[in-house]
Amino acid sequence: MSKDSDTSKLWGGRFSEATDAFVQRFTASVGFDARMAAQDIAGSAAHARMLHKVGVLTDAELADIERGLTQVQAEIEAGEFAWSVELEDVHMNIEARLTELVGAAGKKLHTGRSRNDQVATDIRLYLRDACDAIGTELTRLQRGTIELARANTDTIMPGFTHLQTAQPVVFGHHLLAWNEMLERDYGRLLDCRARLNQSPLGAAALAGTTYPIDREHTARALGFDAPTENSLDSVSDRDFAIEFVSFAALLMTHLSRISEELVLWTSAQFNFVALPDRFCTGSSIMPQKKNPDVPELVRGKVGRVNGHLVGLLTLMKSQPLAYNKDNQEDKEPLFDTVDTVLDSLRAFADMVPAIVPNATAMREAALRGFATATDLADYLVRKGIPFRDAHEVVGKAVAHGVEHGLDLAQMELATLQGFCRDIDADVFDVLTLEGSVAARDHMGGTAPRQVAAAAERALAKLTGR
Repeated sequence: MSKDSDTSKLWGGRFSEATDAFVQRFTASVGFDARMAAQDIAGSAAHARMLHKVGVLTDAELADIERGLTQVQAEIEAGEFAWSVELEDVHMNIEARLTELVGAAGKKLHTGRSRNDQVATDIRLYLRDACDAIGTELTRLQRGTIELARANTDTIMPGFTHLQTAQPVVFGHHLLAWNEMLERDYGRLLDCRARLNQSPLGAAALAGTTYPIDREHTARALGFDAPTENSLDSVSDRDFAIEFVSFAALLMTHLSRISEELVLWTSAQFNFVALPDRFCTGSSIMPQKKNPDVPELVRGKVGRVNGHLVGLLTLMKSQPLAYNKDNQEDKEPLFDTVDTVLDSLRAFADMVPAIVPNATAMREAALRGFATATDLADYLVRKGIPFRDAHEVVGKAVAHGVEHGLDLAQMELATLQGFCRDIDADVFDVLTLEGSVAARDHMGGTAPRQVAAAAERALAKLTGR
């Protein structure tokens, strides 16, 4: 195996030979952790100001470091920064370039910290930014969903259990069910963000440092709520990453459920909704096809996020305290989860408000499958008939309807009275689709006025986010 001739690592004093070239590539993380450069620079700047505050850095040294970090950031943003695999990771690449620019002051920046607490801080800063971006897209999706619901408070469609017609509902009510899932997801995102917002900076390698550091100062400077309590846990904890991916897996599961409904509803067999062409693709061989690729792809992406969750749980399951090189494997699944969630939410936030419902097709579907059968049973109960007896009466009426191709509302009054003499002409008030949905006039019900009120409450929750 070939050997790298360069033994001038920033940590190389203890070593008598260079790292093997393959091992160097194998153990390097700069290929993926470079995306945390902005967070690394922010953490370094806060650390430098704290070192100056406690007397470790002079005024001139702090000025040099701040000037150098500003230049490094500008080079990275301009795409002019030369990333080096030999320098292993984002932290050492930035520190090496800083030292090139400002000399000895750059070598003092790492006083009182380790890459262990540095990377733990960077990941939290990165993930906090990601949570904020995801929260914005999730709110945008919720707003679009609620606005579509507001426009469809009296658009009747069949509600399903077991994917069989069950009872009529309004389309807006169904959309607000989607929003309830997303609202819980938003709450979980806030919980995750709150727990990760503690600063490990100052824990150093695992035991803290002998320098007179001020961890509260750096925590405040970086927008953390407080420093972490225990140095061992600070550098080895990745609960926050697992919790985030757990949130993401559940969010993606909800998007997958919504996707499945959209795939069904856009099919010729349902024809409940249409998606704009920009969210669909065609077939290379069948010219009539309009495929709902965005929902299908989001439905598929839940698998990769679920896989990342299992991967991170497995990564951490047998690690002793404190930091281990295993933890380098936390970043790629975390980063990919962030990208997947952001892309999926962006696609849905653009697509959902553009859904075009086919009210005629929905209504026709609700008229099939005896959707008002439960309303007839409830009607009989109000007449004093025990529910189980009413259930049997309606079952016989449905069997008659199946045999003769008639919905309950299409039957003659005399026919219905043949099943139960207590049925009167007012039965048709509850056998219509409009009568059925209007009768569910309570909080959480599908009555149009209740759905309209629920949409307003849902919109009010978004205010101030």
